[in-house]
Amino acid sequence: MPTDDALTPTGSAGGLGQALRPTRATPAQTGGVPDYLKDTYTWAYLSPWGVRLFDHPFVVRAILWGNYDRLKRAACEEIEPGWSVLQTACVYGDLSANLADRIGPSGSLDIVDVAPIQVQHCREKLAGRTNAQVECADARDIAGRGPYDAVCCFFLLHEVPEDLKSAIVPAVIDRVKPGGRAVFVDYHRPGLWHPLRPLMRLVFALLEPFAVTLWRREIVSYLPARSDIEVRKSTFFGGLYQKVVVTRRGG
Repeated sequence: MPTDDALTPTGSAGGLGQALRPTRATPAQTGGVPDYLKDTYTWAYLSPWGVRLFDHPFVVRAILWGNYDRLKRAACEEIEPGWSVLQTACVYGDLSANLADRIGPSGSLDIVDVAPIQVQHCREKLAGRTNAQVECADARDIAGRGPYDAVCCFFLLHEVPEDLKSAIVPAVIDRVKPGGRAVFVDYHRPGLWHPLRPLMRLVFALLEPFAVTLWRREIVSYLPARSDIEVRKSTFFGGLYQKVVVTRRGG
C-alpha cells in the first residue's frame, strides 16, 4: 500500500548503456536536443531502434517491476474530466492516451518533449484524439503555456541533471492555475530492507546517472520557498517510487 506524508517545501552513462546503442539517431531526430540527452540516452529515446524496442507494454511494465499500471493510475486519479493538462515529456506506454481519455472531449491535453523523434512517435500513438496535441519544446521553457488545471511530470526528473531539475520543478508549478495541481511521479529511495535496492543502485550507475539524487533529495527541495502551495506525497512498492502532488492554493 502507498504511504502518505505531509511535506513543507524549502528553499554520461557507460557500461551496459554503451552496449545498447546499435543505432545512431539522425540530425533530424536530435536537432536541438540537449547534449546530456544525446550523450546519455540516445540508445533509449533518440534512436529508432530504441523507440521500437522500449515502447511495448511488456517492456514498460518490466522496467518498473510490474508497477507501471499502478503508477499510471496514481497519476491519472489526480486529473478531473474537462481539465486542461500539460504533460512535460512523451513517455513510453499508454499514459498519454489514458490522460486524454480521463479529461474527455471537453478537456485539453498538451504534451511537450525536447526530442523530435519522441514528438512524432507520440503524435502517431494519439492520432485521431482531438483533445490532445504534441509539440517539440523543453520542459524548462514553458512560461508561455497555460496556465493549466494540472501538469503531469511522469518519470522525467530522474532523467535530467540537477540544474535541470531545479529549473523544471519551479517551471511546472508556475504553469498550474490557482486551485490546480502539479503531479510528479518518479523514483524514490527504498527502505534499507528492500531486496531491489542494490540492483537499482547498479542500474542507476550504468544507465540512469541522474536518478540517484532522488534518493537523497525531496522533489519539493528543488522548489524555492513559497506560501501558496500544499504538498502531498505517497510512496509505492516499498518506497522505490513516489507520487508528489503540489496544489496551488486559491481558485
